[in-house]
Amino acid sequence: MHIELDPIEQRVIGCLLEKERTVPDTYPMTLNGVRTACNQSSGREPVTHLSDTEVHGALDRLRAAGLTRILHPSHGARMPKHRQVLDEVLRLGDGARAVLTLLLLRGPQTPGELRSRSERLHPFVSLAEVDEALVDLCGAEQPLVRELERRPGQKEQRWIHLLGPVAVQAEPEPPQSPTQVSPSADDEIARLRAELATAEAEIARLQQQVEDLRRPAID
Repeated sequence: MHIELDPIEQRVIGCLLEKERTVPDTYPMTLNGVRTACNQSSGREPVTHLSDTEVHGALDRLRAAGLTRILHPSHGARMPKHRQVLDEVLRLGDGARAVLTLLLLRGPQTPGELRSRSERLHPFVSLAEVDEALVDLCGAEQPLVRELERRPGQKEQRWIHLLGPVAVQAEPEPPQSPTQVSPSADDEIARLRAELATAEAEIARLQQQVEDLRRPAID
């Protein structure tokens, strides 16, 4: 089964995965609860301002794809509630589930970031356990994560999920080494003066040629 989610679907399914672990007492979730989770300012990159209509549409599409289910009101409940089944569809272990949740909610991250942010989802004892989870996700029938190319100066490589398009922001360029430092203002002034002197010498040479041509020939 190939899964391709748009950015809103990614945010919605990521929130359902997260809240099932972090606030089980309020899970499954109402539409309002899902929207609030999607738009919270902490633990989200980027922060969004999704409407009920956008979230409801994503939930409908996810349900049609077999990735969420709806619990209809009963026993005094007034609103339908939603739960995810992505982890069942993909047969995710706890570690892989936590990593995929974070990548859906926060974009590209290093193994160190994944470990430090996963405590409430799944406590990794070491970075090696994070690496194992990433390897499991790479080896799925549909590869679920990919390692980004390391940029110069980076200590750790970042990872992204492959469940849909991911915005990858460029990392800041590393500081230049002494041999790469841009020319200083003094060096630039010296260069310009040298070019000016060369130009003046060429003008003087041309002027002399003009003067020589104007002189009467001597028999």
